[in-house]
Amino acid sequence: MLSINIADVIAVLKTMIPQLVAIGVGLVLAIIVTIGAMKAKKPLKGFIRKEAWIAFALVVIIAANAILLGPVYSMVNMAMGGGTISDEAIDEAKALCTEIAEEGIVLLKNDDKELPLAEGSKVNVFGWSSTNPIYGGTGSGALSDAYPTVDFLTGLTDAGIEYNQDLVDFYKGWRDARPTVGMMGQDWTIPEPKVSEYSDKIAAAKDYSDTAIFFIARSGGEGADLPMSYDGKDTFSTEGMFGASGVRYSDQADDLDASKSYLELSNREQALLDEVTANFDKVIVVVNSANAMELGFVNEYPQIKSVLYCPGTGQTGFDGLGEILAGKVNPSGKTADTFVADLTATPTYNNFGDFDYTNVEKFGFDNMFAEGGKAYPTFVNYVEGIYVGYKYYETAFAEAEAGNMEFDYDSQVLYPFGYGLSYTSFSQEMGTITNDGKTVSFDVTVTNTGDVAGKDVVEVYYNPPYTNGGIEKSAANLIQFAKTSMLEPGASETVSISFALEDMASYDTYGEGCYVLEAGDYEISINSDSHNKISTDTVNVASTVVYDDSNKRDSDQVAATNQFQFAEGDLTYLSRADGFANYAEATAAPTSYEMSAEVEATYFNETNYDPTVYNNDADEMPTTEAKNGIELKELRGLDYDDPKWDELLDEMSVADMNTLIELGGYETSAVESIGKVMTYDCDGPASINNNFTGQGSIGFPAAVMIACTWNKDIALAFGQSIGRMANDMDVSGWYAPATNTHRSAFAGRNFEYYSEDGVLAGWMCANAVNGAREWGVYAYVKHFATNDQETNRTNFLCTWLNEQSMREIYLKSFEITFKNSNPGATMVAFNNIGTIPAEACPELLNTVLRGEWGFRGFAETDYFGGYGYQDSDRMIRNGCDLMLATYSTPQSTVTDQTSATSVIAMRQASKNILYTVVNSRAYDSDISAGLPTWQKLLYAADVLLVALLAFLEYKAVKSYLKKRKEMEPTVEAE
Repeated sequence: MLSINIADVIAVLKTMIPQLVAIGVGLVLAIIVTIGAMKAKKPLKGFIRKEAWIAFALVVIIAANAILLGPVYSMVNMAMGGGTISDEAIDEAKALCTEIAEEGIVLLKNDDKELPLAEGSKVNVFGWSSTNPIYGGTGSGALSDAYPTVDFLTGLTDAGIEYNQDLVDFYKGWRDARPTVGMMGQDWTIPEPKVSEYSDKIAAAKDYSDTAIFFIARSGGEGADLPMSYDGKDTFSTEGMFGASGVRYSDQADDLDASKSYLELSNREQALLDEVTANFDKVIVVVNSANAMELGFVNEYPQIKSVLYCPGTGQTGFDGLGEILAGKVNPSGKTADTFVADLTATPTYNNFGDFDYTNVEKFGFDNMFAEGGKAYPTFVNYVEGIYVGYKYYETAFAEAEAGNMEFDYDSQVLYPFGYGLSYTSFSQEMGTITNDGKTVSFDVTVTNTGDVAGKDVVEVYYNPPYTNGGIEKSAANLIQFAKTSMLEPGASETVSISFALEDMASYDTYGEGCYVLEAGDYEISINSDSHNKISTDTVNVASTVVYDDSNKRDSDQVAATNQFQFAEGDLTYLSRADGFANYAEATAAPTSYEMSAEVEATYFNETNYDPTVYNNDADEMPTTEAKNGIELKELRGLDYDDPKWDELLDEMSVADMNTLIELGGYETSAVESIGKVMTYDCDGPASINNNFTGQGSIGFPAAVMIACTWNKDIALAFGQSIGRMANDMDVSGWYAPATNTHRSAFAGRNFEYYSEDGVLAGWMCANAVNGAREWGVYAYVKHFATNDQETNRTNFLCTWLNEQSMREIYLKSFEITFKNSNPGATMVAFNNIGTIPAEACPELLNTVLRGEWGFRGFAETDYFGGYGYQDSDRMIRNGCDLMLATYSTPQSTVTDQTSATSVIAMRQASKNILYTVVNSRAYDSDISAGLPTWQKLLYAADVLLVALLAFLEYKAVKSYLKKRKEMEPTVEAE
């Protein structure tokens, strides 16, 4: 659930000022009249007082109606949303949640086959986080409080594993709550008692069991990235009216250490591990974190026999962890990211985080959350190019093997991408490759050669021919994958693999300006992970294929050609040439913080953007308010380009279109003139939650956990479960899945993004979308695109990157999703691409999304806080159709409602929204358009209240006249 945003509360109150002033003035006048009436004689005094308060009551009724039907109309609509999730759907979701954990938890180490534990085992659990583990993330990724969660200790109990209660009691008595990590405030304390506080508990634990579980956890969430240095000024406070604010690195002074990051063991954790390994020879480490930590320490202690990686488990996933520890489930997860020994040595490290331009004062914009109350443009440089995650490490290894550089892979990479162990063993045999010029296909026979039933993953990579100094290419590229069914010992399964030949093409930014499949031999391999090949073969491309305007890729509607060179900036990008010879130069931290004059000339925000400058005098005003007698429901199933759409759109007024565009916060608005119903659209990536009614589903494991299953069927089932529960809740739109790239392990929102790899992420995302679609639910695939860090995301963040990395890395998962599923919607990222807001980038939203990929549907902003650059006029003219605003603001309202250029843009935005909605569950059955029920009840209440006031007025007048008559002097008849 999203936390309360003080800026929005203030803004909503401001929109009510006229009505509140009217009530206040009415109250003051009523009091003045009441006091002034004291000088009047009876019965006039009483009559005046009654009239004053009846008049005030009428003012209150009118003002209340004005508020409910004006500033808060949309929010009231959403608060009236209904529907209850069935018990059957909840039970199904809980079982799936556990299944995801069973297949997504990764066994990283298992020396001496320490795991699984023997039946009836007892364990000592060390680490405060074992009593307060991580289930998900914060912000839109938070879980619903309506359902109980299975914690780690309960998971042990459910699996038949006993644990030392004395240690648990000690931890719970020492601290009972996890520090707050929220959008507005973060306390990054890693709670852990000092070793001295354990007294004799560690020694006594040896009598309970000779096995220890060392449990560590790391949090993360929306709004903040993880600390890259674990020390700094403490500005954290919980005293604000709207929750926590500021930052605290630790409230344990002895843990503060600027030389460490949040993703290393803290000083206290290190001291505890020293003590545990000194007393126990059998130690199991559980890593409860969605972010890839530095885990080199697990190989520094021979006592550490086993390591399990367990990202956020959702509501019931810790049952899965217990089952794996107990051997009731055989782990089959694989890593979705590369685990490196030193996070400071990654190509991205120096160019991730907070970088502020120093010469942009004129673009400053008021922002109550910014330092000094003003926000100014910031930047981040994606200098690593395409060499993100394993694509750097495997390519550097290949270059070192060729003698082109010095690179010790084993000292830098602890666990490769796609790595994971099992309690059994498998063999994989690669069949003969066939290539028909369009599709590459072959079979892989997987055999369980061990003595425990289990599942295995077939990972397929390609290594393209590379010319030194030519098109940048990674030496390892995941291109397809599949997971087997459960294989009993000795059983085999044949997995069929196929992929398009064109999918091995590389983007040639500086040559052809499009995708190119260069001639040569392409090594195709099946791997146990990105580094270790099981078997290889070769596909030969006889001659170079250029996918330009005359020869587009089969998967494209129009050829993909250079569109984003404006976002390249004046940077040196990492190149494979001569064995990454420019590594030090390219990956160094920025040396210049000034915005160049050339860039400044292209920079626009609310300080200098004027929509009328872009009006085209040749545009003709579209027809509005026609009486064609067509309702939206009649267009269900019709093609996007069907002429009947124009007849429907002709019926809409400009006001209708504006309402539809400006109020898209957790809804799409009703439009009475065309019979368009309101829809409820809800967060979040791990669940479906209505922020206004409190209704919500159970929370599933983090997206990282889903990716670690490497199981497309599980991703599909996840989407199906979300869709079913959304349908029960009368929710038509799902603000998810999220599929940005794990560019850095420190990104706060990695928990809700799948992976560092676009192919793995893309197929998991596409299947989740397809699952929800089976229930008629449209998905807002987000955050499109390059929202790969939280720092400065709403502070005019200029993201600089080259075209090749944009397409091959940061758009890849979106491309796979939009080409292989039907989301119906996308939520656009907060950040800029170059200097252009993603929410107003026509190259992204029109040329690529709608042109190249053929998307038909609507694009919505991320949360509409304004932020100095969110402007509906600019958005709709460039491909973003809906504002995620819950109340009308000057920025969400289309200000130019008179020019033909603007009305054409409004009409197109309206069509995109309507097309998605009419083809969703909202129109699966007969619908009843018109006023919402609460509004009808309001009008009924108004009638009753006005009738009551009229009755009171009648009584007051009648009483006054009667009393006045009674007080008139009697004239005696003569």
